[in-house]
Amino acid sequence: MKIFVDTASLAEIEQAVSWGILDGVTTNPTLMSKAGASDFKTHLKKICDLVQGPVSGEVISLEPDGMLAQARELAAISPHMVIKLPMTVAGLQTCKKLHAENIPVNMTLIFNPAQALLAAKAGAAYVSPFIGRLDDISHFGMDIVRDIVAILERYGFGASCLAASLRHPLHVVEAALAGAHVATLPWSVLEKLVHHPLTDLGIDRFLADWKKIRPEGW
Repeated sequence: MKIFVDTASLAEIEQAVSWGILDGVTTNPTLMSKAGASDFKTHLKKICDLVQGPVSGEVISLEPDGMLAQARELAAISPHMVIKLPMTVAGLQTCKKLHAENIPVNMTLIFNPAQALLAAKAGAAYVSPFIGRLDDISHFGMDIVRDIVAILERYGFGASCLAASLRHPLHVVEAALAGAHVATLPWSVLEKLVHHPLTDLGIDRFLADWKKIRPEGW
Protein backbone atom coordinates (compact mmCIF):
# COMPACT_ATOMS: atom_id res chain seq x y z
CA MET A 1 0.00 0.00 0.00
CA LYS A 2 1.33 3.43 -0.92
CA ILE A 3 1.49 6.12 1.74
CA PHE A 4 0.49 9.70 0.96
CA VAL A 5 0.50 12.53 3.50
CA ASP A 6 -2.50 14.85 3.59
CA THR A 7 -0.89 18.23 4.15
CA ALA A 8 0.48 21.32 2.44
CA SER A 9 3.18 21.96 5.04
CA LEU A 10 6.57 21.93 3.34
CA ALA A 11 8.27 21.12 6.65
CA GLU A 12 6.06 18.06 7.23
CA ILE A 13 6.49 16.86 3.67
CA GLU A 14 10.25 17.31 3.76
CA GLN A 15 10.47 15.29 6.98
CA ALA A 16 8.24 12.52 5.59
CA VAL A 17 10.40 12.34 2.47
CA SER A 18 13.49 11.96 4.66
CA TRP A 19 11.96 8.85 6.27
CA GLY A 20 12.00 7.09 2.91
CA ILE A 21 8.37 5.98 3.08
CA LEU A 22 6.46 8.77 1.33
CA ASP A 23 4.90 8.07 -2.07
CA GLY A 24 2.79 11.18 -2.62
CA VAL A 25 0.80 14.09 -1.18
CA THR A 26 -2.83 15.17 -1.16
CA THR A 27 -3.83 18.79 -0.58
CA ASN A 28 -6.95 20.92 -0.54
CA PRO A 29 -7.70 24.64 -0.17
CA THR A 30 -8.02 24.33 3.63
CA LEU A 31 -4.60 22.71 3.95
CA MET A 32 -3.05 25.26 1.62
CA SER A 33 -4.47 28.08 3.73
CA LYS A 34 -3.15 26.50 6.95
CA ALA A 35 0.29 26.24 5.37
CA GLY A 36 0.24 29.97 4.59
CA ALA A 37 0.45 29.46 0.82
CA SER A 38 0.06 32.98 -0.56
CA ASP A 39 0.67 31.74 -4.13
CA PHE A 40 -0.86 28.28 -4.33
CA LYS A 41 0.67 27.42 -7.72
CA THR A 42 4.17 28.18 -6.52
CA HIS A 43 3.47 26.25 -3.33
CA LEU A 44 2.26 23.23 -5.28
CA LYS A 45 5.39 23.35 -7.41
CA LYS A 46 7.54 23.27 -4.28
CA ILE A 47 5.61 20.26 -3.01
CA CYS A 48 6.04 18.44 -6.33
CA ASP A 49 9.78 19.15 -6.31
CA LEU A 50 10.06 17.71 -2.80
CA VAL A 51 7.98 14.60 -3.33
CA GLN A 52 8.81 13.60 -6.90
CA GLY A 53 5.56 11.63 -6.80
CA PRO A 54 1.80 12.20 -7.21
CA VAL A 55 0.58 15.49 -5.70
CA SER A 56 -3.17 16.12 -5.69
CA GLY A 57 -4.32 19.70 -6.20
CA GLU A 58 -8.00 20.62 -6.13
CA VAL A 59 -10.10 22.64 -8.57
CA ILE A 60 -12.56 25.17 -7.16
CA SER A 61 -15.07 25.55 -10.00
CA LEU A 62 -18.21 23.43 -9.92
CA GLU A 63 -18.93 23.78 -13.65
CA PRO A 64 -17.35 21.55 -16.34
CA ASP A 65 -15.75 24.38 -18.33
CA GLY A 66 -14.29 26.00 -15.23
CA MET A 67 -13.09 22.66 -13.89
CA LEU A 68 -11.37 21.84 -17.15
CA ALA A 69 -9.63 25.22 -17.39
CA GLN A 70 -8.43 25.08 -13.78
CA ALA A 71 -7.33 21.47 -14.13
CA ARG A 72 -5.17 22.28 -17.13
CA GLU A 73 -3.56 25.15 -15.20
CA LEU A 74 -2.76 22.84 -12.30
CA ALA A 75 -1.46 20.09 -14.58
CA ALA A 76 0.96 22.57 -16.17
CA ILE A 77 2.67 23.13 -12.80
CA SER A 78 4.46 19.77 -12.82
CA PRO A 79 4.26 16.28 -14.37
CA HIS A 80 3.57 15.06 -10.83
CA MET A 81 0.29 16.95 -10.49
CA VAL A 82 -2.93 14.98 -10.03
CA ILE A 83 -6.22 16.86 -10.33
CA LYS A 84 -8.75 16.52 -7.53
CA LEU A 85 -12.33 16.65 -8.78
CA PRO A 86 -15.54 16.29 -6.74
CA MET A 87 -17.76 13.28 -7.34
CA THR A 88 -20.46 15.10 -9.32
CA VAL A 89 -21.81 14.93 -12.86
CA ALA A 90 -19.57 17.87 -13.79
CA GLY A 91 -16.66 16.06 -12.13
CA LEU A 92 -17.29 12.93 -14.18
CA GLN A 93 -17.54 14.92 -17.41
CA THR A 94 -14.28 16.71 -16.66
CA CYS A 95 -12.57 13.50 -15.58
CA LYS A 96 -13.36 11.88 -18.93
CA LYS A 97 -11.84 14.81 -20.84
CA LEU A 98 -8.74 14.95 -18.64
CA HIS A 99 -8.23 11.21 -19.01
CA ALA A 100 -8.24 11.68 -22.79
CA GLU A 101 -5.50 14.29 -22.32
CA ASN A 102 -3.46 11.92 -20.09
CA ILE A 103 -3.97 14.15 -17.05
CA PRO A 104 -4.48 11.98 -13.93
CA VAL A 105 -7.53 12.61 -11.76
CA ASN A 106 -8.23 11.94 -8.10
CA MET A 107 -12.01 11.74 -7.77
CA THR A 108 -12.74 12.86 -4.24
CA LEU A 109 -15.65 12.91 -1.79
CA ILE A 110 -16.69 9.35 -2.61
CA PHE A 111 -18.98 7.68 -0.08
CA ASN A 112 -20.21 4.48 -1.74
CA PRO A 113 -19.02 1.84 -4.24
CA ALA A 114 -21.41 3.04 -6.96
CA GLN A 115 -19.72 6.45 -7.04
CA ALA A 116 -16.31 4.76 -7.21
CA LEU A 117 -17.49 2.59 -10.12
CA LEU A 118 -18.62 5.63 -12.10
CA ALA A 119 -15.38 7.49 -11.36
CA ALA A 120 -13.31 4.52 -12.52
CA LYS A 121 -15.33 4.24 -15.72
CA ALA A 122 -14.74 7.95 -16.38
CA GLY A 123 -11.00 7.31 -16.22
CA ALA A 124 -10.04 8.45 -12.72
CA ALA A 125 -6.55 7.39 -11.63
CA TYR A 126 -7.63 7.46 -7.96
CA VAL A 127 -11.02 7.09 -6.28
CA SER A 128 -11.06 8.47 -2.74
CA PRO A 129 -13.59 7.14 -0.21
CA PHE A 130 -13.70 9.29 2.96
CA ILE A 131 -13.57 6.74 5.75
CA GLY A 132 -13.63 8.96 8.83
CA ARG A 133 -16.64 10.92 7.62
CA LEU A 134 -18.56 7.69 7.06
CA ASP A 135 -17.64 6.50 10.54
CA ASP A 136 -18.93 9.84 11.87
CA ILE A 137 -22.45 8.94 10.70
CA SER A 138 -22.30 5.39 12.11
CA HIS A 139 -21.39 3.71 8.83
CA PHE A 140 -18.49 1.25 8.71
CA GLY A 141 -16.31 3.20 6.30
CA MET A 142 -13.79 0.44 5.82
CA ASP A 143 -16.49 -1.83 4.34
CA ILE A 144 -16.69 0.67 1.47
CA VAL A 145 -12.96 0.29 0.84
CA ARG A 146 -13.28 -3.49 0.59
CA ASP A 147 -16.17 -3.22 -1.86
CA ILE A 148 -14.42 -0.61 -3.99
CA VAL A 149 -11.21 -2.65 -4.17
CA ALA A 150 -13.20 -5.74 -5.18
CA ILE A 151 -14.96 -3.85 -7.99
CA LEU A 152 -11.79 -2.22 -9.31
CA GLU A 153 -9.88 -5.49 -9.36
CA ARG A 154 -12.71 -7.64 -10.72
CA TYR A 155 -13.15 -5.46 -13.81
CA GLY A 156 -9.54 -4.47 -14.30
CA PHE A 157 -10.03 -0.74 -13.94
CA GLY A 158 -6.81 1.25 -13.89
CA ALA A 159 -7.98 3.25 -10.87
CA SER A 160 -6.48 2.90 -7.41
CA CYS A 161 -8.56 3.02 -4.23
CA LEU A 162 -7.16 5.89 -2.15
CA ALA A 163 -8.43 5.63 1.42
CA ALA A 164 -8.88 9.17 2.74
CA SER A 165 -10.11 10.83 5.93
CA LEU A 166 -8.07 8.43 8.04
CA ARG A 167 -8.20 9.58 11.66
CA HIS A 168 -5.86 7.23 13.56
CA PRO A 169 -3.28 4.44 13.11
CA LEU A 170 -5.91 1.69 13.28
CA HIS A 171 -7.60 3.22 10.24
CA VAL A 172 -4.32 2.86 8.35
CA VAL A 173 -3.90 -0.79 9.34
CA GLU A 174 -7.53 -1.54 8.46
CA ALA A 175 -7.11 0.16 5.08
CA ALA A 176 -4.07 -2.01 4.36
CA LEU A 177 -5.95 -5.17 5.35
CA ALA A 178 -8.92 -4.11 3.21
CA GLY A 179 -6.63 -3.91 0.17
CA ALA A 180 -6.54 -0.13 -0.31
CA HIS A 181 -3.94 0.72 -2.93
CA VAL A 182 -3.14 4.05 -1.27
CA ALA A 183 -3.74 5.61 2.14
CA THR A 184 -3.50 9.35 2.68
CA LEU A 185 -3.12 10.48 6.27
CA PRO A 186 -2.51 13.61 8.29
CA TRP A 187 0.98 14.24 9.60
CA SER A 188 -0.18 13.54 13.16
CA VAL A 189 -1.32 10.04 12.20
CA LEU A 190 1.87 9.36 10.24
CA GLU A 191 3.93 10.24 13.33
CA LYS A 192 1.86 7.92 15.52
CA LEU A 193 2.49 4.99 13.17
CA VAL A 194 6.20 5.09 14.03
CA HIS A 195 5.95 4.96 17.79
CA HIS A 196 5.14 2.22 20.27
CA PRO A 197 5.86 2.34 24.03
CA LEU A 198 7.47 -1.11 23.96
CA THR A 199 9.85 0.03 21.23
CA ASP A 200 10.90 3.01 23.35
CA LEU A 201 11.26 0.78 26.42
CA GLY A 202 13.36 -1.73 24.49
CA ILE A 203 15.73 1.00 23.28
CA ASP A 204 16.11 2.35 26.83
CA ARG A 205 16.97 -1.11 28.13
CA PHE A 206 19.47 -1.82 25.38
CA LEU A 207 21.22 1.50 26.01
CA ALA A 208 21.31 0.90 29.77
CA ASP A 209 22.91 -2.53 29.24
CA TRP A 210 25.32 -1.14 26.61
CA LYS A 211 26.70 1.35 29.11
CA LYS A 212 27.81 -1.60 31.25
CA ILE A 213 29.86 -3.26 28.49
CA ARG A 214 30.79 -0.58 25.96
CA PRO A 215 34.46 -0.39 25.02
CA GLU A 216 36.42 2.78 25.57
CA GLY A 217 35.87 5.40 22.89
CA TRP A 218 32.34 4.26 21.97
